Amino acid sequence: MPAVMSLNGFERGEDGGPPAECDGKYHSDDDMLAALSTEWYQGGIRCFRTIRITRADNGQSVLATVVDECDTAHGCKNNIVDTSRAVWAALGLDTNVGEVSVTWSDS
Repeated sequence: MPAVMSLNGFERGEDGGPPAECDGKYHSDDDMLAALSTEWYQGGIRCFRTIRITRADNGQSVLATVVDECDTAHGCKNNIVDTSRAVWAALGLDTNVGEVSVTWSDS
C-alpha cells in the first residue's frame, strides 16, 4: 500500500500525544513501532500486528509493530504511517527529512 511515512514520538511528552490506542501505554522510540491512519488501523484490528515498511526509493524494508492510530478525525492524513525513531534509523533515514514515500503491507 503506497503511503507517506512520518516521524512519531511514542514516549510520554512527545508529539505523539496521548498513550497508544492499542494498549493505553507509552512506548520507547527505540522500538520498531508504527501508527496507521484511521482507515488502515481498522478500529484496532491491526493492533500488535507486524507490518513491513519499504522505502519507495531503494526497496529497503523493515518490520514494525502497530501500536497506535493516526486519527484522521484529528488532522492525520489518510495515507500516513507514523513511525518511531528506530524505524527511521533502521531504514537509514534522517528524521529531519520529515516525510518519506514508502509502501507498507501486513507481514
